[in-house]
Amino acid sequence: MRLSGVGKSFGTKVVLDGLDLSVAKGDSIVILGKSGTGKSVLLKHMIGLLAPDAGTVEIEGEDFWATSRSRRDEIRRRFGMSFQEGALFDSMTVGENIAFPLKRHTKMSPDEVRARVAECLALVRLHGIESKRPSELSGGMRRRVGFARAIALQPEVLLFDEPTTGLDPITTDVLARVMIDLRDRMNPTMVTITHDLKVAFEVAERVALLDRGKILVDLPPREFEASDDPRVRAFVRGDGSEDGESSFPEEATA
Repeated sequence: MRLSGVGKSFGTKVVLDGLDLSVAKGDSIVILGKSGTGKSVLLKHMIGLLAPDAGTVEIEGEDFWATSRSRRDEIRRRFGMSFQEGALFDSMTVGENIAFPLKRHTKMSPDEVRARVAECLALVRLHGIESKRPSELSGGMRRRVGFARAIALQPEVLLFDEPTTGLDPITTDVLARVMIDLRDRMNPTMVTITHDLKVAFEVAERVALLDRGKILVDLPPREFEASDDPRVRAFVRGDGSEDGESSFPEEATA
């Protein structure tokens, strides 16, 4: 996957500004950034939910937005996405939530669907909760059901949008371990956006930092953590605002 010169604005607000990023097949990359810096917007460009105002998004060398609508739908089916807070359908049971993409995009029999649902739940360390409603689950369990739905179609690429935001440290650790399990068992290309450094260093093979609409640095976790780059140090220290403005001093971003 390659994003080249990607720009996106909403009205007068520039969110992505000539962004460049490459993700090799099988990579696990975490994109860090303060709240409001455009991480979710970037993720939606990767899966084709948003079209860039400028630049290109290539999937295995194919310009996504230069293809036909039917081809774009085919490419999207190679992606699985876990949305913020799970984004489950409240009117459906857990089993129905996970079965939704299977019924929509496959010709599996009801028995095959039930078996796949159980398999996906087991992969996220949940068992026998198919008949429960999302309202009956804890926050961490809802996130894991969201993971299970994301892997239902055995995607080549897994995208996680703030998978641990708002959760306690113990639940966060459980989710990080589940993500590592999925990475190791399925070997997908994995892109996670978060502002949680601990999660980033646990699940990533590469850590990128997004600010002012650009990827500022892109390094292996240990190199990122040890970096002398003032922009990285500012983020690690937690300096700066949470309102989408730059987190870094002017001299660090010049």
